[in-house]
Amino acid sequence: MGVPEAPPAAEVDPAARGAASEGDPVAPAARTANAAEEQPARSPAAWWALLLALIAVGVAGWSIWQAREMRLQTGQLRAEVASRLSDGETIATEARGMMRQQQEVIASLQGKLGALESRVETTQGQAEALEALYQEFSRSREDGVLAEVEQAVALASQQLQIAGNVEAALIGLQEAEARLAIHDRGQLATLRRALVRDIEELRLLPVLDVSGLSLRLELMLERADTLPLAFESPLPAAAAVGAEMGPADGGGFVGWMAGVWRFAQNVAADAWSEIRTLIRVERLDQEDPVLLAPEQNTFLRENLKMRLLTARLALMARDGRSYAADLAQARQWLERFYDLRDERVQAALGELKQLEAVKVRYAPPDLSETFSALRSVQSRAGRSGADARGAAAPAQAAPAAAAAPAPASAPAEAPVATAETPASAAQGAANQPAAAEAQPAAPAEQAPAGSVTDAAAPAASQ
Repeated sequence: MGVPEAPPAAEVDPAARGAASEGDPVAPAARTANAAEEQPARSPAAWWALLLALIAVGVAGWSIWQAREMRLQTGQLRAEVASRLSDGETIATEARGMMRQQQEVIASLQGKLGALESRVETTQGQAEALEALYQEFSRSREDGVLAEVEQAVALASQQLQIAGNVEAALIGLQEAEARLAIHDRGQLATLRRALVRDIEELRLLPVLDVSGLSLRLELMLERADTLPLAFESPLPAAAAVGAEMGPADGGGFVGWMAGVWRFAQNVAADAWSEIRTLIRVERLDQEDPVLLAPEQNTFLRENLKMRLLTARLALMARDGRSYAADLAQARQWLERFYDLRDERVQAALGELKQLEAVKVRYAPPDLSETFSALRSVQSRAGRSGADARGAAAPAQAAPAAAAAPAPASAPAEAPVATAETPASAAQGAANQPAAAEAQPAAPAEQAPAGSVTDAAAPAASQ
């Protein structure tokens, strides 16, 4: 607290510092330190100048390096361009060579094309004649198919309308549709579509087991004579009233009385049995019992069998009204005149009720749409046949006109004639009757008509 503080070094008098430095040997060092302290005041400008100089040197070096790189890249590009130019010249030379080859090939093809054109002109007439003959042959086959289809459809319509036989009609229509499927032609599509529609309608009809129902009616006919009538049921056997007379139990009067008693019982039993055959009391379970004379029993049984027989015939003819009426009458006769307590009569009644419940009558399709489509196809086929026959004459005259100048150009056409054989063979493989027409000579053109018609005759007969 009492020690005085020393003044700071900055507050020392400069004169005192100068005096001290003159007399003090350490003064030069102090001056050097002062000079060093004064130097940082001048160093920022120098640093900025040095930095700018370094930047300028760097920019100059980078520019020089970029210029050198550009010169190198330019040299490489020049070398690559020169290489590609040389490659392009080589490719152009090759392309010119290939072009010359293609021109030679084109010239050769033009020569072959001229030969083919002459060949086409020679064979065009023959092709037209073959086409006309083939169309004629196809029309004959198509007419045969249409005739078969018409016959099958007519038979199916008769089976449906007259006999009501759905199975036979369905078989006929299926055969006609199969025939059209084999001879698949575009103009027959409408006819085939109508046939398929009628076939589907017939398949949707309820299937009637005619043979099974007929057999059941036949069995009832056989059992009709064995069914008992209501007033013909057998009487119960009478019990023996007394035993036959035997030896007396004992002798004398008692034995004689016993024998007389047994004899009286037997006489009474015989008399009672005779009386029971004359008078009969029986419960029939009916409000109005019908009694028939014995000679009328036969008529009743025969009438019952006749009703069953007519019901069977109505079943065969698909006459549902007569079938139901006959079975109903037969059932009423069984319920009225026959013994309902008998098991055979009950079984016959149950069988009649089941047969009566079967629906025999139905509305079969009339096949009018199929007939309309068939008539339309036949009319179109007739018109196309007349047009084709009118165009057949010019087509057959064309081969002769094309083959007439053949002798004048025989040397030039020789290669064509030799090259024509494979085409004619290929044409013959497609249509065997046309193989004889593939020769371009005029005499051979007269043979196809006979050969094709001869070959068409067996096919048409098939």
